[in-house]
Amino acid sequence: PVVVTLRDIASFRPAAPGNGMEPAGWAVEGLPANFVAAASVQVVSGTLLGQPADVRFTPVGYRWGHSDGAVVDSGTPGATWAALGQGEFTETATSHVYPTSGEYTVDVAVTLRAEYRFAGSPWRAIAGTLTVAGVPQRVLVGEFDTVLTQGDCNAHPDAPGC
Repeated sequence: PVVVTLRDIASFRPAAPGNGMEPAGWAVEGLPANFVAAASVQVVSGTLLGQPADVRFTPVGYRWGHSDGAVVDSGTPGATWAALGQGEFTETATSHVYPTSGEYTVDVAVTLRAEYRFAGSPWRAIAGTLTVAGVPQRVLVGEFDTVLTQGDCNAHPDAPGC
């Protein structure tokens, strides 16, 4: 039997994962920002051991590294607040809270399991996993204040909260 290793499939390159977040590119100090990776099963065709072959890459893990030192590991790519049925700025399995204002960077890396097949034969597992990094994302974090007023402050500048 043929034993195929991760080194053998080095020429088969999966696409880099997407690195999304809510809100897009910014966050509120002290409130959760929600991170979502875009990665799915991919089949890449090419030549393996001199024969036409397909390699299937399946995401099995996700890691977000934040420049403030925090790391979030997940078995899922995350989901938008709307898809989760949650309100904005609520905690999710892939969210992160930045404690202070500033400019940060978040990197995403997806761990993939690989399988191969020749000429439509059944898929065969390849031992081990590989990790593919996405493009780093800049996150601008700031303080925001909420002001409650009673009515229109332009029309009634002496109203409570104006």
